[in-house]
Amino acid sequence: GQPLGPRRLSLKPVPELPNMDAFLREALVKVKKQARGCLAPELCLQAVQAATERPFAAGVRRERELFRLLLSSGQARALQYAFLAERAARRWAAGGGASWSSAAAQPLRTAAVIGLGTMGRGIVTSLVKANIPVVALEQDLECLNKGRKAVMLLLEREAMKMEGGAQTLDFHNPARLQFTVDFDLLRDVDLVIEAVFENMALKKEIFHKLSKICKPGALLCTNTSALNIDEIASATSRPQQVIGTHFFSPAHVMRLLEIIYGRHTSPTAIATAMQLAKAMKKVGVVVGNCFGFVGNRMMFPYVQQAVFLLEEGGRPEAVDQVLEDFGFKIGPFRMSDLAGLDVGWRSRKEQGLTGPSLPAGTPARQRHGQRYSPLPDLLCEQGRFGQKSGKGWYQYEKAGGRTATPDPWLHNFLSQYRDTHGIKTRFIDQEEILERCLFSLINEGFAVLAEGIASGPEHLD
Repeated sequence: GQPLGPRRLSLKPVPELPNMDAFLREALVKVKKQARGCLAPELCLQAVQAATERPFAAGVRRERELFRLLLSSGQARALQYAFLAERAARRWAAGGGASWSSAAAQPLRTAAVIGLGTMGRGIVTSLVKANIPVVALEQDLECLNKGRKAVMLLLEREAMKMEGGAQTLDFHNPARLQFTVDFDLLRDVDLVIEAVFENMALKKEIFHKLSKICKPGALLCTNTSALNIDEIASATSRPQQVIGTHFFSPAHVMRLLEIIYGRHTSPTAIATAMQLAKAMKKVGVVVGNCFGFVGNRMMFPYVQQAVFLLEEGGRPEAVDQVLEDFGFKIGPFRMSDLAGLDVGWRSRKEQGLTGPSLPAGTPARQRHGQRYSPLPDLLCEQGRFGQKSGKGWYQYEKAGGRTATPDPWLHNFLSQYRDTHGIKTRFIDQEEILERCLFSLINEGFAVLAEGIASGPEHLD
């Protein structure tokens, strides 16, 4: 029975805060740090500020002006494009006429993950979050216990984030998550994801074993970042069931899942891997088989240019700063330290680009007639693997530390390296850094498209 009039919010005075200006200033600093370079969160804050300083009608007018500004901005257009590109990526096409419109997925009731290193742990966590029962397998009890501890820690963190939500993580239940060293427990799973480190012989040995043990319909996935899917599949009696599922690190956080089909991969296998991506709330992108696939293949020349810039006189922090200011979440050197420099080093040794299999007399800065920088190899030889060892392109407070600070040792090392190879240091401006890194990334994207490795530019973006 109360009259409605006095309850209108627009008629109420705005309550005063004694330190309003300081409060808004602090909020702006926070927003700028959390959403670096993004217009919308900053303008939201300006709208709130207008509401505190002006009468209701004027505050609403200001909010409308800010909204109009955002509506016509380049950032709005880019976000709309990104949203539609993610939609387009669901409509996949593969060689031989297979496509999303005609292929049906198999049901996914249970899964297994082989290898509980950094990637395996993240993948197990993603599966548990997607409510798919998992068997996690390691080679011996020591590795299994270490892996189990790490997975449980990740899951407790995820459970805390989800607290109060509709879904709870039931990960202490062995029917949902089981740890084992026994391959026989993989007999009945619908899908296996192999996540051991990048070694072709080891992966082929595992896939040979899987094709003997797993049921005929089981999907055999490899989380490789660059190795040939067809060669891995050749170790099995069912190459049509083999597919690449390349997760990005950390696997339980990153939304991208690169799905790589080989020469014999069946349309059903591709559709099932896409179904898995959807269940994990990831963006599945179907691409063809070539060295590094799409994500890493485009990264190689980008990171390579960044390293060439160091040879010529740049510093890691300067290169990262330019690319982060441009809008990348993380620059190439911080990214390498986070992912681990030893991952690329192992891959280059396998390719014979460095290490014991490099022919004697090979020039230090050339491979196959192309320019090459041994700098990342030299850092690895010094045991500088990035965050995991506390030193890489930057130094960290401790092994496993997160805070990157410029390292005088590295600056000194770079100048000695330039002296050794007779490289004249020169001043490199921001525009050159941005163009050399970005254009090499874009050009590689065009090459991928031209070769038909991806079926459309949206898939690359």
